[in-house]
Amino acid sequence: QVQLVESGGGVVQAGGSLRLSCAASGRTESVNAMAWFRQIPGKEREFVARIRWGVGNTYYADSVKGRFTISRDTAKNSVYLQMNSLKAEDTAVYYCATASGLGIATNPGYYNYWGQGTQVTVSS
Repeated sequence: QVQLVESGGGVVQAGGSLRLSCAASGRTESVNAMAWFRQIPGKEREFVARIRWGVGNTYYADSVKGRFTISRDTAKNSVYLQMNSLKAEDTAVYYCATASGLGIATNPGYYNYWGQGTQVTVSS
């Protein structure tokens, strides 16, 4: 199993920035990709960004492209989400997740393990 712990959420004004972190532990050798999703109450979990663990290839949802940057530190088994130019509609609980496959998957069902989530609130 893989355990994931997110941190870095908080309250920020529109136009501001936040950096989320996700630390992985356990059987991390099974991880080929990590991703960030977000969810607001009453809605489905939404894909935000994904990174291939080995080569570092990235993929973003159109809604965050150019504003968010996903990165990883393989030595620390951690993935990050730098969020700039935040908007009120970015308000959500943000989750990191791992996948053992190599595809570009935006479906939450593709991912094996999930963190507990961290709240991001953007005030307008």
